[in-house]
Amino acid sequence: MPKIVVFHLLFIAMLSMSSGIASAAVPETVPEAFAQSVLEETVPIESSGHLVLFSAVREVNNEIRSDSMARLRVTGEGRLYQISRDSNRRDAREHYLGLLRDRGARILFECSGIRCGRSNVWANQIFNQAVLYGRDATQDYLVAGQVADDGSRWLTSVYTVTRGNLREYVWVEHLQVAAGGSIPGLGTVNNRVFGPVVVPWKGGVTYRFDWQATDRRKVNDLARAEGAKVVLVGYSVLAADESFSDAMGRARKAAESLSEVLVKTGVSRQQQELLIVGPSVVVTDPGRQGDRVEVMVITR
Repeated sequence: MPKIVVFHLLFIAMLSMSSGIASAAVPETVPEAFAQSVLEETVPIESSGHLVLFSAVREVNNEIRSDSMARLRVTGEGRLYQISRDSNRRDAREHYLGLLRDRGARILFECSGIRCGRSNVWANQIFNQAVLYGRDATQDYLVAGQVADDGSRWLTSVYTVTRGNLREYVWVEHLQVAAGGSIPGLGTVNNRVFGPVVVPWKGGVTYRFDWQATDRRKVNDLARAEGAKVVLVGYSVLAADESFSDAMGRARKAAESLSEVLVKTGVSRQQQELLIVGPSVVVTDPGRQGDRVEVMVITR
C-alpha cells in the first residue's frame, strides 16, 4: 500500500477518535467567567486523590461508579457561578467550550441530561456543592485537558444545572495535575498539533465558511513557522437523495475552496494537505457535525 494512503488512513482514524488536540496555549489561568453570571463562591482545591470523572456517573450501594474515572493529585480551585435570569446555562456552556477550544484544549468527555447520571450524585458526592442539585434532565458536564509548553498538565471541568426553582448554576474546576498521574484520553496529546478547528460550510457553486476570526489568526500564525503543515479535512453529510460520490464531491469542493481562502491569507498550497472523507467517517463529538472542513496545523 502506498505510503501516502497509509498516512491518510491513520490520520482519519486519529480524527475520528479525538475531539480536540492541545496546542501551546497558556492553560494556567482559570477560564474567564461567563459574562451573564455572578461568582458566588471560590473553593481552593489541593488533594492527593481528587476525583475526576471521564464518563457518566452512577451510584451502587452508596458508592460512586463510573466506567472511566481517576483520583489525581491536583492543585487548583473550583468556582460556583449563578447565571443571570436573562441568560441560560446553554449559553454559559458554549462560552466555556469556546474558551477551551481557543486554548487548544482536548475535550476528554462530555454528557447532557440523564446520560450524565443523577444530579444528586454530581452535586453532593463529586463536587460537594449542594446548590448544584437539580433536575437530571437539565444538566451537562464536560472535562477538558491540556498540556502546557513546560509539560505541566491541566484539567478543566464545567458542570451546569437547572434547579427545581429554575435558577441555573455553573461549577468550574481548573486543576493542575501532578506528574505521574494517569489522565484517560490525555496521554497522546502532542503540542506540535493544533486543532481541529471546525469550519462549517454552506454552498454549492460558491461557499460560505463560518470561521471565527481568532481561529483564522491562530492558523495563519502557526502556519508561518518553518516546516509547518496545514491539513484540511473535508466532511459532508450524506443527503437522502444523493449518492456517496456526490457527497464526497461536495466535501472536496468545499475543502478546495477553503484552501484558496488560505492561499490568499498567505498559507501556500505547498504547505497544505487536503484529506476528503465526506460522510465516510462518523465523529460522535456534537461540536463536530454537519458539512464542515476541519483544519489542523502540524509544526516541526
